[in-house]
Amino acid sequence: MTPFETPETQHVDPNCIFCKIVSGELPSRRIYEDDRAVAFLDIGAWHRGHSLVVPKRHIPDVVSGTSSLPEIAPAVDAVARLLMHRLAADGINLLSSAGQAAGQEVFHLHVHVVPRYADEPGLRSLVNPGGATDDELDSVYRQIQAGA
Repeated sequence: MTPFETPETQHVDPNCIFCKIVSGELPSRRIYEDDRAVAFLDIGAWHRGHSLVVPKRHIPDVVSGTSSLPEIAPAVDAVARLLMHRLAADGINLLSSAGQAAGQEVFHLHVHVVPRYADEPGLRSLVNPGGATDDELDSVYRQIQAGA
């Protein structure tokens, strides 16, 4: 057992979409995995390469779990570096919302890792309301996987 795992923390929520992605019950374009976390491309991408890092165990949000951020920090770091390198991003935004009032929609801790490019507007335009098409997600996925 790792320092973060105890019998009470080794659980999943059978109704949680991210738990289903972690278990492989639902498909995803997985770009990273370690013993504590999984990262995959966000189907509602705000910008090219927008990915989510989630813990393998179910934690509702960043303030609900003991040591939740340290648990997934290595994965967030690895994914940020992966996206910067493989997608030639000029910067990265990280975001994690806790609670409905903060805009959290899926109640399983997740960190948005959003590559940013010099030719895009600044932080005020972080969210692309159009999302990403399947073709765009596939293209980004192939580009990231090419260096694996």
